[in-house]
Amino acid sequence: MFVISANTNRIHYSQSRGQPLDGVFLWRVLFIMAVCLISNTNAQIRYSVPEEMKKGSLIGNIAHDLGLDAQRLRSGRARIVSGDSTEYVELKTDKGILVVKERIDREQLCAETTPCSFTFEIILDNPMELHHVTVEILDVNDHSPTFPKNEIHLEISESAAPGARFLLGSADDPDVGVNALQNYVLSPNDNFILKQHARQGGVKYAEMVLQKPLDREQHPLLSLTLTAIDGGNPQRSGNVKIAVNVLDVNDNAPVFNQTVYRATIAEHLPKGTYITTVNASDADSGANKLIFYSFTNIKVIGEIFELNETNGVITLNGVLDYEKAKKYEIDIEAKDQGGLGDSAKVIVDLIDVNDNAPVISVMSFSSPVTEDATVGTTIAIFSVKDLDAGDNGHVDCTTDRNTPFKLQSSLRNYYTLVTDAALDRERVVEYNITITATDSGSPALSSQKTLNLKVSDVNDNPPRFHKTVYTAFVTENNSPGLSIFTLSAQDDDWNQNARISYLLDETTVGGSPVSSFISVNADSGVVHALRGFDYEQMKSVSVCVKAQDGGYPPLSTNVTLDIIIQDQNDNAPQVLYPVQTGGSVVAEIVPRAADVGYLVTKVVAVDVDSGQNAWLSYKLQKATDRALFEVGLQNGEIRTVRQVTDKDAVKQKLTVVVEDNGQPSRSAVVSINVAVADSFPEVLSEFTDFTHEKQYNDNLTFYLVLALAVVSLLFIVSIISIISVKIYRWRQNKLFCKSGANLPVIPYYPPVYADGTLQHVYNYEMCGTTDSRMSDVKFVRPYSQNTLVSQSRLGTVQREKKEQEVDDLTLEVRPCLIF
Repeated sequence: MFVISANTNRIHYSQSRGQPLDGVFLWRVLFIMAVCLISNTNAQIRYSVPEEMKKGSLIGNIAHDLGLDAQRLRSGRARIVSGDSTEYVELKTDKGILVVKERIDREQLCAETTPCSFTFEIILDNPMELHHVTVEILDVNDHSPTFPKNEIHLEISESAAPGARFLLGSADDPDVGVNALQNYVLSPNDNFILKQHARQGGVKYAEMVLQKPLDREQHPLLSLTLTAIDGGNPQRSGNVKIAVNVLDVNDNAPVFNQTVYRATIAEHLPKGTYITTVNASDADSGANKLIFYSFTNIKVIGEIFELNETNGVITLNGVLDYEKAKKYEIDIEAKDQGGLGDSAKVIVDLIDVNDNAPVISVMSFSSPVTEDATVGTTIAIFSVKDLDAGDNGHVDCTTDRNTPFKLQSSLRNYYTLVTDAALDRERVVEYNITITATDSGSPALSSQKTLNLKVSDVNDNPPRFHKTVYTAFVTENNSPGLSIFTLSAQDDDWNQNARISYLLDETTVGGSPVSSFISVNADSGVVHALRGFDYEQMKSVSVCVKAQDGGYPPLSTNVTLDIIIQDQNDNAPQVLYPVQTGGSVVAEIVPRAADVGYLVTKVVAVDVDSGQNAWLSYKLQKATDRALFEVGLQNGEIRTVRQVTDKDAVKQKLTVVVEDNGQPSRSAVVSINVAVADSFPEVLSEFTDFTHEKQYNDNLTFYLVLALAVVSLLFIVSIISIISVKIYRWRQNKLFCKSGANLPVIPYYPPVYADGTLQHVYNYEMCGTTDSRMSDVKFVRPYSQNTLVSQSRLGTVQREKKEQEVDDLTLEVRPCLIF
C-alpha cells in the first residue's frame, strides 16, 4: 500500500510496510501520484523512490510538478546543480522528467541513518529560477541478517542454576524499518530458552536462559542454532551455530560496574588516543575469575576503536569525522572462562572541530555584461556550504570593496552577485571579482572564488577631435589629387563602435559644391584637392567634415577645416599707363625750359598677386640719353635729372622695366616716347622720325602714316576753324572769346583694381592763348584735383568787366600729343 501526501511546497509518497515494491506497481504509483503547483522562483519538491531501481527508471515528472512545460526547460537551460547526489539522478529536459542515473544503494548512501534522502537544486535561466528537490530513498529488503561470527563457543558449567543467562550477541542487518532485524529463533532443545532484548539504541540482541540444569555426563557438548529473522517480505534470515561445552562449576558471571559509559572527544584527535576504560568483576576465583572484554558490533566499531580484551581500555584506532558521525555507541561484553558474562554500553560523543573550509559553488555566471547594464543586474548566483556544525558551519560571504558589485542573499547559504554602480568599459575592460567565504570558527577558515567578468562595449562615445577648427595651407596652382591635410579623430569605444569614417558635408563655395574642390578619404581622413586653386579667384575654402563611428546607432562629431590658399608669383605686372596701343604713337612733351626734377610722366602698373609678389619696382632699362631722365624705384615717376639744353635731341625714347618682388620675379616692359620741344611745329618736324622707329611691318606702317596725316590735317583744319569762329565772335561782340581744344589722354582703369593702386590721376589739357599787344591769356580747366598744370605760363589772365582787347589767339599743347 502506498501513501501519497502533498502540501504547498512538497510532494511525498512512501511505501507502507509489508508490501513488496515491484516495478509495475511502482510505475503505477509514479503515474497516479498527486502534484501541487509551486513557486517559479523558490519551489521545494520531495520524491520518494525505492533503492536499487534500474538505470533510467522514472523518479518523477518534474515539469508537471513545477507547472512548467518541456519548452521552458529547454529554453531556460534547466540543469541540476550543487550536491554530490547529482551522480544518482538525471534530468531529461526533452521530456521534463527525472530518471535514475546510477543504481542507488540506500545502505551505501546513508548507512543506518533514516530517513535516507539527498537534496539537489534545479536552476533555469532567463528568468532565473531555483528549485530544491529532495529524493527520499526507501529501503528494500535486500540484505539478510548476519552475525559477526559463524560459530559461537560457550563453556557452561554444569553447576549453572536454572535462570542463568548466556549472551549470544546481536546480528547485523543494514536494512531499516520493517526490513531490519525483528527477532531471533533458537533451535529446539531441552535446556535453554531464548529471550530477546533491545538496547537503548534499538539494537536487538538475544540471550539463552538456562531452563534445565546441564548434565555434563549425559551431554558434554550441545550444538544449537540461532536464527535472526527480519520483517521484510519475503523474509530474510541469518544463522549462527552455538557450540556449548559443559564445564564444571563456574556459577558466577562477570558484572560491569556501570551499565553505560560516556566519553567526549574532539574529532581531530590522533590514532592511539585514550577514550575510556570499562570494568567488570567476577565473584569466582582462580581461572573462573579471569574476564575477557570484546565488542559485540565489531564490524563497524572495530575499524575506529580498539579494546584491550584483558584490561578493558578503549583507545582510538581510526580517524574520526564529526561530519559523518556525531557519536558512537559501543556494545561491550565481559565473559569469564566459563562463558558467563555481562554487557555494557559505551557512548562516545564527538566534539566538532573547525576542520572544513567553506565551499563556494557557482550555479550561474553571466559574462560578458554590457557596460550599460542597469544597477542591480544579476551577474552570478552561487551557494556556500560548510560541513562543520554550529558556529564552525556559519558562513559569511564578502566581495571586493573597490568594485561596482555587491552580494545579496534571500536564502540561507545562497547569494546573488549584482551590479552596484554603472559600468564603463572605457575605464575598466574586465573585473576579477574575488568572493570570500569565511566561517565563524576559531580559528576561522575561509575560501575564495575569483570570477573573471568581461565588460562588453556599447556605443556611448562619439568620435573626438583635438580641435574644433583646423587650418591647412596650400599653395595655388597645386596639382589635382594633392594631399592637403589629414584629419584624425579618436573614439574611446571598441571594435566596430570605434571604427571611424570621415564624411564631407556637402556645402557650396562660390556657387559650386565643395565636393568639386575637396575630397576626404573615408577611412584615413586624408583631405585631397580635386583641382588646382587660383589665389586670385579664391583666397580660402572652409569645409565641414563629419567623423562618424560604426556603432548602432552611429555617433558623430563635426569639425571645420579652413583651407588657406597661399599666393604664388604666377602673374606678371600689368602696365596701366601709359597705354600701349598699336595704332598710334604717344609722346610726352618736355619743354626745354623744364627744371631739374620736372615730372615727365608716371608709369602706373599693378600686379594681381598679393604680398611681396605684388611689390613693384621700376627701373630704366634703356634711354636715348640716360643722363637726362631717371625713374623712381617705387613710384614709377619719370623726372628730369638735369636742366634741358638746346643740344638735347627732340626725340627721346625710354624703356622702363616693371618688376615684382616674387621668387622668381616677373616683369613687364613699357616704351615711352618723349619729345623735348617748346612749340608744336618743332614736334611735327620730328613726327616722321617717331613713326619710322616703330617696329611694324611695311603694310602697317603705310596705314599708320596715312592715318596720321589725315588726323593731322583734320586737327589743323579744326584749329583754324576754331580760331576763325573766335575772331568772328570777338569782332561781333567785342568781347573776349575763349578758344581751346582739349586733347586729354585718359588711361583706362579696370574696375577690379582697388583704389590705391593708381594713386594719382593725371589729366592733360590743351590751352589756347591769343596774341595781344597788352598780354597773353591762358585758360585752364582742371579735370581733377590731381591734374598737372605746366610750370611755364605764356601769359596771365586779365579780365576786365568793361573792356577787353585781344589781338591774336595762340594755341599751346601741353604736355602730350597723339597722332
